[in-house]
Amino acid sequence: MSGISAATVVASPALWAQSSKSGQKLVLGQSVPLTGAADQIGLAYLNGAKMYFDVINAKNGAAGYKIDVKVLDDGYNPAKAASNAKQLLNEGVDALFGFAGTASCDAAFAVAKPAGALFFAPFAASDALHDPALANVFHVRPALADEAYKVVRHCATLNQDRIAVFAEDDAMGRAGLAAVNQALIDLKRPPIVASAMSPVNSDKVDAAAALLMKAQPQAIIQVSLFNSSAAFIRKMRQTGYGGQFLNFSVVGIDPLFSALGKEIGGIVISQVVPSPRSTGTPIVKEYLDALNQTDQAPSYESMEGYIAARSFAEGVRRSVSGGGKPDRAGLKKAFESMSDYDMGGFRVNLRPKKYESVRAIDLVSITPDGKIVR
Repeated sequence: MSGISAATVVASPALWAQSSKSGQKLVLGQSVPLTGAADQIGLAYLNGAKMYFDVINAKNGAAGYKIDVKVLDDGYNPAKAASNAKQLLNEGVDALFGFAGTASCDAAFAVAKPAGALFFAPFAASDALHDPALANVFHVRPALADEAYKVVRHCATLNQDRIAVFAEDDAMGRAGLAAVNQALIDLKRPPIVASAMSPVNSDKVDAAAALLMKAQPQAIIQVSLFNSSAAFIRKMRQTGYGGQFLNFSVVGIDPLFSALGKEIGGIVISQVVPSPRSTGTPIVKEYLDALNQTDQAPSYESMEGYIAARSFAEGVRRSVSGGGKPDRAGLKKAFESMSDYDMGGFRVNLRPKKYESVRAIDLVSITPDGKIVR
């Protein structure tokens, strides 16, 4: 389980928007962190998506349409993500695809909404973007609320009543904390005993660790990226904490393993797509077959990018097979029809209601030598 590095981007962004020599074409606009706090996650996510689009483009695309992607780096900066969204829409992309980061997705959608643009497969979007009233947003991954519900329910089965939350002091952290609080209410569980925040992507966790240690929680739910999560886990264990750590999927399982090494043993992580090593699942086998043609390593984030791209392509196919075309209206209608799309052993619902996606979430732990255990 190795982290993803910048070296795994197999084509420069300038090459990603090449026009196909013949036939029809759709162009997607994507903004992800290729640098900054979440670069490993952003790189893996977009590489997985690109991998699928490369495969179908080599076979004359989706229903005859090649799908190209214009990719811009936002450095995990919401203002830059919004600026990138505006630039991409001004350049005439057919949809915004695969933006990453809670605050970045919110900022980008604020640009997309008045333009009536499709906003497809955001990564770690806020629960506000899961509002059914937002007709142009389509999600491949479950909401933070769904992950929180699954994690809190897991704690309940272990009779863990004293739960605390460690979060980064940003939109994602605050959204995750709110989701945990709501899940505890919905599951009729005791409220959290404490919460603490730390700076984003920082090892400055001493104050948070001291605060939560005093509360004596049985379990700590973390809403943070891998650097902060690793630093916090280490600090708590040094202080003598022996309870459970549980993480949202946004932590980045591979970079967390890179950061913690053998210290990752026993940590529980929520996952929203199948394990990239579950070779018995058809979609995973398909993904690995494509991956083997590249120099990339398998990862959950790359798997999710692949699934997001495949979902978009399915929408293109449906819009064309119905006698229409994959313009904004045709794609929107097609995506709305994808409420239970079986993608080779993994079901996709692009417009789920609250908690409908809980069933799609796995809780996994990692052994000290890096093996994933359900």
